[in-house]
Amino acid sequence: MPLPKGMLLCLGLLLMTAGGIMVLCVGLPYQSAPLFVVGVFLGLGGMGLLVIGLCMAMKNLQVAVPGHFLLHPRTGTRFSPEQALAIQRRLDRIRREMSEDSVSPRPEPEPSLPSTPPPWTMEPPPSYDTVMKSQEHGERL
Repeated sequence: MPLPKGMLLCLGLLLMTAGGIMVLCVGLPYQSAPLFVVGVFLGLGGMGLLVIGLCMAMKNLQVAVPGHFLLHPRTGTRFSPEQALAIQRRLDRIRREMSEDSVSPRPEPEPSLPSTPPPWTMEPPPSYDTVMKSQEHGERL
């Protein structure tokens, strides 16, 4: 049976403290190597338990942190029964309207354009030479 997250946090802090005291009291590793190694392992084990306890605590935390989508609870699938019923009714109504639209006759297509274009009523544009000459005279003035 897994330990509760509070127990893991306390045990992790206790082991880290014990390991740190052992490492600091022994001092250098060449004075008493076995006690130094035991202190290091206790400290590392305590740190591991502390990290596991913190991860378990954060996993169950349901606080919405603004700006970070990974920490928000998942949405989109949780509706109250009233909301679910209202959504279902709306979707049914939309489906009925869509099916009625598909059964009704389609509107008449717009008449096609005549095969010949209408007669030209504008005067023809000036020739290229006329335009170029008028620009040259305009630039010199």
